[in-house]
Amino acid sequence: MKTENAWKKYQDKKEVFDFCEEYKNFMSCCKTERECVSRMVDLAVKAGYENLEEVIASGKELKPGDKVYANNMGKTLAMYIIGEEPMEKGMRILGAHVDSPRLDLKQNPLYEDTELALLDTHYYGGVKKYQWVTLPMALHGVVVKKNGEIVQVSIGEKAEEPVVGISDLLIHLSGKQMQKNASEVVEGENLNVLIGSIPLEDQEEEPVKAQILQILKESYGIEEEDFLSAELEVVPAGAARDYGLDKSMVMAYGHDDRVCAYPSFMAMLAQDKVKYTSVCLLVDKEEIGSVGATGMESRFFENTTAEVMNAAGQYSELSLRRALKNSMMLSSDVSAAFDPNYPEVMEKKNSAYLGHGITFNKYTGSRGKSGSNDANPEYIAKLRKVMEENHVAFQTAELGKVDQGGGGTIAYILANYDMEVIDCGVAVLNMHAPWEIASKVDIYEAYRGYCVFLKEM
Repeated sequence: MKTENAWKKYQDKKEVFDFCEEYKNFMSCCKTERECVSRMVDLAVKAGYENLEEVIASGKELKPGDKVYANNMGKTLAMYIIGEEPMEKGMRILGAHVDSPRLDLKQNPLYEDTELALLDTHYYGGVKKYQWVTLPMALHGVVVKKNGEIVQVSIGEKAEEPVVGISDLLIHLSGKQMQKNASEVVEGENLNVLIGSIPLEDQEEEPVKAQILQILKESYGIEEEDFLSAELEVVPAGAARDYGLDKSMVMAYGHDDRVCAYPSFMAMLAQDKVKYTSVCLLVDKEEIGSVGATGMESRFFENTTAEVMNAAGQYSELSLRRALKNSMMLSSDVSAAFDPNYPEVMEKKNSAYLGHGITFNKYTGSRGKSGSNDANPEYIAKLRKVMEENHVAFQTAELGKVDQGGGGTIAYILANYDMEVIDCGVAVLNMHAPWEIASKVDIYEAYRGYCVFLKEM
């Protein structure tokens, strides 16, 4: 039952490394869900995808082989290739999320304390707060002015740009701090980002804050009140890097879950004509429960599928229900890789290992599989067969030992439509840390596996 190291398949590793070079470029440029969707829409359009809204407005009827996309509020993307079979016979869906743990600026974030300018934050998703201090950080996001103008912000990624960050208590004065539980070593309200220290000349009240506001005004045309309608994220500064002396891994911010979203997207771009309608669904808000208008709990996917069916001349309420029920989905999300530094939380026979290919999780959840989708064995058997026939390296895993912890994905939400769903993604180390680690061969095998799923299932 042991799985082989997937690197052994490749005498010439060029195809693996080339694919991951493009992945690294993507990860270096796309650190927010908005940046991911924007970049992917550009690439999709170049690959021949049409905006669904424009298709509907033109009255064009979609035919097999046509490719369309729908962009939901700049933070969720759905892509469709119309299949030869009627959509009510089911779709083949790759679903992933493009949001990642981070620090969000509060709506009234800027303040001055002891002649230092700082930004107040609220962490997003499950993080070990102590991991996010003393690191170089960048600011990414958008500011929307009252007149509707959208200002794109990215500070801290270019070599000539400054970085920001969060200070920590020096070891010489941290006696009491070091006695605290890890969850309390750094409090959430203390994740304040230091951004400046020069006072503005001839400014008596909060001169350092005034200097920062002047910089923002000159550089971006932003007033302090514009923070009220901003979506600004504090993320690790710097590019994705090769990791390991053999360059076998990638270190990047946001592997969870862009390490699955990117191969899913690229697998869609690799398809032309398909038997069953293929879908790539990339959503927001998974890290906080898949809630809201851009999360998987919204009606976006259902509504968009109805629009696609209508544009293809295939819509009825019953046909939509059948299309959802008869579909198959890979919920493309990361799994925990076995870490030899912490073997006590993993069960070796049922763990994912770096370099052993794409990972299938029959279930996730916590304790008694709470909050989990639990995939059917009939579906798993079909996936096993098609992956083996196409020589895709894969492994199966649980998320740690029973009662050790757990986690969830978007899988159970799609399963509510009565379709076949399983979690299937890339194993990572340092999950939810500022810098996560993934194996290049696992990333490439995920891409190959997703291509096989769209073509062969």
